[in-house]
Amino acid sequence: MPETADGRSVRYHWAQGGDVSAFLGLASDNVAQLIVFATLLIQVFGYPADLVLQRMVPGTALGVLLGDLLYTWMAFRLARRTGRSDVTAMPLGIDTPSLFGLTLGVLGPLHQATGDPVLSWQAGMALMVCMGVCKIVLSFVAAPLARLLPGAALLGTIGAIGVLLIAFFPTLKVLSLPLVGLPTLLVGLLALLRPPRMPLGIPPILLVVLLGTGLFYAAAALGLVPGHARSVPALTLAVPWPTLSFARGMEAALPYLPVALPLALVTVIGGIDVTASAAAAGDAYSTRNVLLTEGVSTLLAGLCGGVIQTTPYIGHPAYKRMGGRAAYTLATALFVGLGGVLGLLGLLVHAVPEVVLAPILVFIGIEIAAQAFLSVPARHAPAVAAAFLPVVAHLALLLLGQVLPGTGSGAPTGAARTTMQTLTLLSSGFVLSSLLWGACVAYSIDGRLAQAAAALLACGLGALFGLVHSPLPSGATFLPWRLPDRTPWLTAGGYLVAAILLLLALPVVKKADDAAAGPPGPGHDKPATTA
Repeated sequence: MPETADGRSVRYHWAQGGDVSAFLGLASDNVAQLIVFATLLIQVFGYPADLVLQRMVPGTALGVLLGDLLYTWMAFRLARRTGRSDVTAMPLGIDTPSLFGLTLGVLGPLHQATGDPVLSWQAGMALMVCMGVCKIVLSFVAAPLARLLPGAALLGTIGAIGVLLIAFFPTLKVLSLPLVGLPTLLVGLLALLRPPRMPLGIPPILLVVLLGTGLFYAAAALGLVPGHARSVPALTLAVPWPTLSFARGMEAALPYLPVALPLALVTVIGGIDVTASAAAAGDAYSTRNVLLTEGVSTLLAGLCGGVIQTTPYIGHPAYKRMGGRAAYTLATALFVGLGGVLGLLGLLVHAVPEVVLAPILVFIGIEIAAQAFLSVPARHAPAVAAAFLPVVAHLALLLLGQVLPGTGSGAPTGAARTTMQTLTLLSSGFVLSSLLWGACVAYSIDGRLAQAAAALLACGLGALFGLVHSPLPSGATFLPWRLPDRTPWLTAGGYLVAAILLLLALPVVKKADDAAAGPPGPGHDKPATTA
């Protein structure tokens, strides 16, 4: 039992009424993500349903189970150490940018390229193992790393993924069935952007799902949903055991590390921010332990068949205002984890139409993009915008690949072929190049041209080995001296020249800044005194 500073015992109220609202919010968020993930793989990319629902989903859900259980335990430990009865556990769940980044950037394209869903799944497992190990290592050096990159670069990359990948494709789904999608989208945006006070604290996200599902089945009953025929799957026990299957997918996964590792880095940086916001709300957790937990849960999920990483969620202060303590993370862990194992999530995948979830994802994408601009200094807004450009190229390439299959294989000729090659260059390693472009612009705005040049040199080095701007249609990495194409050398040379020009401009910019600052006023060089 927690004790106060004078030794009096204080009971930790780890479960109370507010945990119901907090659980509905956190659990519905995670379940919605798993439904979207499974729907994308099965309906868009043609993965076998049993592979997704019995191997990928249970393994991914296991990461949520472990992470939220550990965060629940950390809440009890913090309450015991501080003697406080109102400690709120850190929320953990499936990382949204990774869900779309890995699904649309790795799992889908790899399956289309190889035609082998099992190999593609094993490659996804291998990436998860690499990301988990990366996050565990970074948890010990995270604070200096967070200070290395400007917030505009990190948030710009997330914002670009939010609006261009998370929000754009669901918007297409909304308009594919406008009778259901448009009312759900418009009501959903109103409910989520200006949340109404619901009975029993029911989250607005649940209201949107119920409304959309009701509209869908009503339209289906009237024959207004073309080709609607949904079979109810049987409940199937699928226990995610650790396996070495990821080793068979490691070779196929290596070319996609430039996509996966930056996503892991972003969750580490985000975890630092989330821990700081929890401390501001009164719950001072150890940053290293918060990050170590997400790393371990990601690693375990990858070893057990999962393909999407976990991350601490931003909403700790909101869950604390709801009155959540530790019961809501415990309930979420059991609901999501056991739901994946028992096949309940598979039932939800078939019961909840994709067009119903699409408006929620549109809101999430818009919110992420808006926060990217609102959370940085106004002068850094151009840096956030610059981070969007590589992601735009990736979106364009995805769309062209769907509309014109084979466009990445050299089928176009003349100007069209040149455009496709350039799109391939800009799209390859888009997460890392987006991060570095945003950093370069933010540093330049602040007059920190040496750091901006360093970001350009990092981009050039990455281009030399295909970490960014790979000319290969698959986006694979390579050794430049073994590649007949001179593009990597030319691209790296372009970054080198740009970096040199920035360094040469450094004295000029410094002189201009000094002139703008003006001469020191009276007493400027005197030491400060205290009253």
